Amino acid sequence: MLVDGFGRELTGIRVSLTDRCNFDCVYCHNEGLGDTRGPMDPQDDEMTTDEVVRILEVAAEFGVDAVKFTGGEPMLRGDLEEIIDRTPSTMEISMTTNGTFLPGRAEALVDAGLERVNVSQDSMDPEAFAEITKAGAYDRVLEGIDAALDAGLDPVKLNMVVFDQTAPYIPEMVERVGKEKGLQLQLIEYMPELTGHHEWAIDIDRVHGWLEERAERIEVREMHGRKRYWINGGMVEIVDPVENPSFCANCHRVRVTPEGELKGCLNRTDDYVSMDPMTKPAIRAAFQEVVANRVPFYGEYMIRNGDGEWELNEKYLQTPTTAD
Repeated sequence: MLVDGFGRELTGIRVSLTDRCNFDCVYCHNEGLGDTRGPMDPQDDEMTTDEVVRILEVAAEFGVDAVKFTGGEPMLRGDLEEIIDRTPSTMEISMTTNGTFLPGRAEALVDAGLERVNVSQDSMDPEAFAEITKAGAYDRVLEGIDAALDAGLDPVKLNMVVFDQTAPYIPEMVERVGKEKGLQLQLIEYMPELTGHHEWAIDIDRVHGWLEERAERIEVREMHGRKRYWINGGMVEIVDPVENPSFCANCHRVRVTPEGELKGCLNRTDDYVSMDPMTKPAIRAAFQEVVANRVPFYGEYMIRNGDGEWELNEKYLQTPTTAD
């Protein structure tokens, strides 16, 4: 198993299979890559099926036991079922999707080995949903959620990014997961450091407080110390990484870009390592380099200054070389 300099074991990997997407969500940071979405047709620089599988085989060698397939929209990959089928059997397989392609494919994905799915749904109001996602696919997303449940995926987590445009719909979403068996709600703190629009951010502690007032039971997960709130029989969880050193101190995953670069931190853009020429020795070397250089983003890469504001730790500033 690979362990970074802060004692964090590498146990998970997020593989972005494409940056293509049929939505254009206003809050999207595209797995930390920025707004790189392009044409809907497959791109020449996307990893091949064999390359994705080879990366996962190396990850399994290092003891990584969980993979999450993401995008863009991962279901735009026609080879998704094959990738899942060829994923090492030691890995738990999950996926994050907008759900629009689940009808007609959910059962095949489960047959291939998919175990869990997160479906993005930021509102129960079709007009608000369309404004947020820039897509008129609200009904199709609901069909996708039903298809996932019918295929035996349980629980199905609904991802809801929390910012000023979505916060009014939290009560309805909480009520929904309390009523519909098999659904859970994951509230994800908006990340302005990746997407801009700092004015959209809301105080996530207020959301915690609102949930605490209504919860019959509260659990704290070992992963990141996340709180789970049980309300009317439904489970609601908050993912709150912004300015959260505890979250970063408990990060145990690395990320793969659609082009086959490895990176150790969602928030950083200076830690990419190429796995070219995509041979297993090259992939192993990239994993070892990335993990060796991983540091918690908040609390190490970013630290508080004397005014209590976050700033880049000087120890990670590159010193320019002087030409002779």
